[in-house]
Amino acid sequence: MRDIDITFTSAGERLTGTLTLPAGDGPFPATLLVPGSGPVNRDSDHRRLPLGVTRQLAEALAAAGIASLRYDKRGVGASTGAFLKAGFRDNMDDAGAALAALRERPEIDSGRVALTGHSEGALIATNLAAHDPAVAAVVLLSGAAKIGAETLLWQAARLAPTMPAFVRAVLRLTRTDLVAKVAKNHERIRRTTTDAARIGGVRVNARWTREFLDYDPAADLAMIKAPVLAVTGEKDLQVDPADLARMAELVQGPIETRRIPDLSHILRRQPGTPSVRAYKTEVREPIDAEVRDLVTGWLVKELSP
Repeated sequence: MRDIDITFTSAGERLTGTLTLPAGDGPFPATLLVPGSGPVNRDSDHRRLPLGVTRQLAEALAAAGIASLRYDKRGVGASTGAFLKAGFRDNMDDAGAALAALRERPEIDSGRVALTGHSEGALIATNLAAHDPAVAAVVLLSGAAKIGAETLLWQAARLAPTMPAFVRAVLRLTRTDLVAKVAKNHERIRRTTTDAARIGGVRVNARWTREFLDYDPAADLAMIKAPVLAVTGEKDLQVDPADLARMAELVQGPIETRRIPDLSHILRRQPGTPSVRAYKTEVREPIDAEVRDLVTGWLVKELSP
């Protein structure tokens, strides 16, 4: 396995990434690895939560003969730009630029390039695949089929019971409906016009949120003709596992869906009652072996000559 640092540009920003190549001579089949939401680097690591999703997938894929490109998001790692100023559509554009850079590499067979996205990255992969008929295959990990606003409200309803006891007690005492509170914050963000704004004393990426709230992946899913593998965990608290059925209805090409028991949003097993508080413990372990092997084996099959 070989790692090569590469750079590419998107809307005037200089983005950096790692091209991971298998042993041997190319050109190799490849996939672009699109990370999840938040200020994460090419390995899917946040400074407070090192997920390692894209790095671990890159290593497994290289061992199976598939190259990959993963990259730092704007304003993260070695990439230029400001994360809080980047919109959801900017992230789509950056992934499109990364895909073009991957195809242009001499080590890569440009006719056998797939997309693999996790969380927000799954939505971005959905959008790219819908508008690029040359995409050879698509892997959607912890993806959604609902409009963004609905997904965030679904999240709030699932997260409320998992909060610490004292937080739930405060919510009861103050008669605060978390879902209603989140919906109200969404309306506040919709009224903003700046890239970033303060909501509840916290500085948030307002433009990203406005664009995400209005993005409906259903239209893009219905345009995909490439083979699709969609995987979501039964214990996912951030996207609805039932969206897998909607994906299967919408995608025009062949699609395989997997709803994996005890799997959380960050692709680790989580026995017992699901909780995002368990993420800090889960990241000490590698991503689930079944997911890793499923993705790797499926891409090997779909990208075969």
